[in-house]
Formats: sequence, C-alpha cells, structure tokens
Amino acid sequence: MPNADPRLIVALDVPNALDGLALAKKLGDTVSFYKIGLGMLTGGGLALAIELKEMGKRVFLDMKLFDIPATVEKATRGLAQYDLDFLTVHGDPHVVRAAVAGRGGRITKILAVTILTAMERDDLDECLIKSGALHDLVVERARLAFLAGADGVIASPQESALIRALPEAEGKLIVTPGVRMPDGEKGDQKRIATPAQAIAGGSDYLVVGRPIWQAPAPKIAARRIMENMAEAKGINTRFH
Repeated sequence: MPNADPRLIVALDVPNALDGLALAKKLGDTVSFYKIGLGMLTGGGLALAIELKEMGKRVFLDMKLFDIPATVEKATRGLAQYDLDFLTVHGDPHVVRAAVAGRGGRITKILAVTILTAMERDDLDECLIKSGALHDLVVERARLAFLAGADGVIASPQESALIRALPEAEGKLIVTPGVRMPDGEKGDQKRIATPAQAIAGGSDYLVVGRPIWQAPAPKIAARRIMENMAEAKGINTRFH
C-alpha cells in the first residue's frame, strides 16, 4: 500500500459493518490500518475485522476488556485466534497479565488503556480515582502495565513524551487518540494535539476517526493528516 502511512489508524466509528466496509473501500490504498470499537460490536464489528484482514489491512480491535482474570483470558484467547493486530484492555495489572496469557503465541499485541482521553481530573474525582495530577497517574499506570507484560499503551498526546521517557517503555508501543488538525474541531476529546505534535512527542501510531469519516472527502482528509504527520518525520519512526 504505497500511499498509506502505517502510523495512521482510522477509527471506523460508524453505525455498522456495511458503513465501515464502504468507508474502507472509499479510502482504498490511502489507509492500511483500521480501528473497530465497542460501538460497532453489535453491528457486525467482528465480521468486519475479519473481512478487513482478508483485504490485507491491519486491524485494531478496541474492546477495552475489563473483568476477572479468567474471563479476560478467555475473551482474549477467542479474539486472538483471528490474528488481529492490536487489542485493548484496561491497564490494571491483573487484566493485562490475563490478556497476555490469553493471547499466547498469536500476533495480537495487547495495548493497555491508561486514562481515557475524554477524561479530566474532575471526572476522576467522580469515579473515586486517587488524588494526584492526571498526567502522573497516566504515567504510573503505563509503567505498571508494561511491567505486567503489555506490548504498549493508549495515551493522549500530552502524556506520550512522559511515557516514552520511562525505562520500562523501551521497545513498547504508544498509540494515541485525541489527534486533531490545527483547524479541526475538538469534539469530545479534552487532551489533544496535532498529528505532528503527537509523533514528535513519542507516539508510534495515531488514531483518527471523525476528522476523516465525517469529512466531505475522507481520502483527502486522511492525506492531510499524513502530510501533517510527515512534518515530524525522522523524530519517531518506530514501526512494530
């Protein structure tokens, strides 16, 4: 896929698999990596993931699994059989360890969610999360997830540089949502940055949804994002 930047993951946050497949076909060779989340799970999301793999695309299944270890292990084992590229779980160490065990020898990389990019300190207070600066909590959760065996983490642009500086982050992935073009709308994301800023800060992959699939011309929107990413070329070129 010569036109695709492998660091760009397009979030297929559309109602169902048919809409997701139509968007993937519209984007064509411009995009090689897609994210499918919980919002599409009941709309044929897993079937779409398998079809995209058959089309030669990479797939990130964003399930954010969280349960007792035995359940997480079984769920991960069932999903990993499809050789999906990325799978998210919550970053609690017992969840990460269970997911790694369930993945076994499959190619699926386990990514730990630190703190959702739509959350701020007030949201954490409401959830009874311990006191402290949000970025400090994110970095500590990332460190513990790495120690538990996570292949990478999901983190906002504001925390990616701090996480990249951790000794435990050596050889690990940082996947970043909350990316917006300089002239773009924030939507419900509260901790954002431009594509170039995120890459320069240490992110390996960027997840972009609405700025692409809501655009009048999705392919052009994707190319604009990749052009912005290219401004940071050479700063972060790790691909896993």
